[in-house]
Amino acid sequence: MNIQNKDTIHNNHFDVLIIGAGLSGVGAAHYVQTRCPDRSYAVLEMREAIGGTWDLFRYPGIRSDSDMYTLGYAFRPWKETKAIADGSSILNYIRQTAIDEGIDKKIQFNKRLVSANWSSKDKIWNIEIQETKTNETIHYSCNFLLMCSGYYNYNEGYTPDFEGFNEFEGKIVHPQKWTSDIDYQNKKVVVIGSGATAVTLVPELAKKAKLVTMLQRSPTYIISQPSKDKIADFFRKIFPSKIAYEFNRWKNVLFSLFFYKLAINKPNFVKKYIKKQTRKTLGKNYDVDKHFTPKYDPWKQRLCLVPDNDLFDSIKEKKAEIVTDNIEKFTKKGILLKSGKEIKTDLIVTATGLKLDIMSGITLKKDNKRLELPNHYMYRGMMFSDIPNMAICVGYTNASWTLKTDLTCVYVCRLLNHMKKKEYEVCTPHLEQELEDTFDNEPILDFNSSYVLRSIDALPKQGSKIPWKLNQNYPLDIMTIKYSSLKDEALQYS
Repeated sequence: MNIQNKDTIHNNHFDVLIIGAGLSGVGAAHYVQTRCPDRSYAVLEMREAIGGTWDLFRYPGIRSDSDMYTLGYAFRPWKETKAIADGSSILNYIRQTAIDEGIDKKIQFNKRLVSANWSSKDKIWNIEIQETKTNETIHYSCNFLLMCSGYYNYNEGYTPDFEGFNEFEGKIVHPQKWTSDIDYQNKKVVVIGSGATAVTLVPELAKKAKLVTMLQRSPTYIISQPSKDKIADFFRKIFPSKIAYEFNRWKNVLFSLFFYKLAINKPNFVKKYIKKQTRKTLGKNYDVDKHFTPKYDPWKQRLCLVPDNDLFDSIKEKKAEIVTDNIEKFTKKGILLKSGKEIKTDLIVTATGLKLDIMSGITLKKDNKRLELPNHYMYRGMMFSDIPNMAICVGYTNASWTLKTDLTCVYVCRLLNHMKKKEYEVCTPHLEQELEDTFDNEPILDFNSSYVLRSIDALPKQGSKIPWKLNQNYPLDIMTIKYSSLKDEALQYS
């Protein structure tokens, strides 16, 4: 790196800065230090622990909603017995990976990224960091910025502005703010929501609570899967762990892709299949149409996975119930519904979603001019048009998060090595105006989930052709990302 203005170089300068020490950040650190061993790097984490989501969320029953053969890293076989793993096991997996590879020594905690300003003159990112314990401002710089900070706001979840919210005399908590001192033993609990968090919470709370009511405005597609994968266990017994892991990984990738394509192409068939399985589990007298049949087609929102029928079992045992209705207002003793019914309760859990934020709320600039992501297109689902030397790890919506983030990190390392070999300092994806004029300016997420729709105007765009279109297809992405040419005409080097 040949930079003349030494005033712009700080003591905290690195070839690569990785933002976030969660599942993606630890994985990114592995790839950088193994595939680009001559590059300096650091991981900046705004909290004081490794693990990201899996350290942040502490609510009862926290677990994966993807199997660990695909949610686990490609380079580190998952060796636990449960394929659908609990949060503590996943957290241990991430932390042990960091410790075993010495990544933990590269992590700087309590460092919140405030702003990143690209200097075209110096060909570096100037980074402003807030030390969260002292509020001190610290300046870093790097040649390449790799964002691994997740897709939502870590400071607060989303809670609608319910009328009478402050009238309720019991406790109200969002799952993102759950603490160990919350008492639900022999109490009536209402969980508002029908997404992945709600279906995880309800059966776990039902083990101790008097009654748990899952209050939903509209149903969600819910399917059950064994927490232990018998086929995976069989192959783990007869093959070395790496071979068995790779086989199980691909088995689950291909089945998930098959089911997703089937849902997109034959939505009525899949809808009937899911309804049939639910009715078989809950009995013919249960109102599956009302409580488990959404108005939208399968995979227009993410399907919810429950292990070993735990949600359905808690309903059959009358430890939990589902109420499908709209909220009129909160009352002193509970929740009044539009139908006129009042649910009296001791504890309300607002499992009402996350606040989408793919860039951690940072101020992004180029030569001191603010950049707005909705004005940019995503390149291969990881870089942004006309923003140099930066990539972001964003997972799939129809498959495990890590499948895509692994590919992203491999690509970034290939790119870094290519740039060094060719003595390039800058790489910028660029979209020609003629091609852009043919695009429909679609948002990057074609999903009608509430958390996506609330933030749709803040998201970057995607095009209608590769490499500007996001694939929700892991095998195809292997070819278009892992093995794609770095001499792409959409990449401008200097």
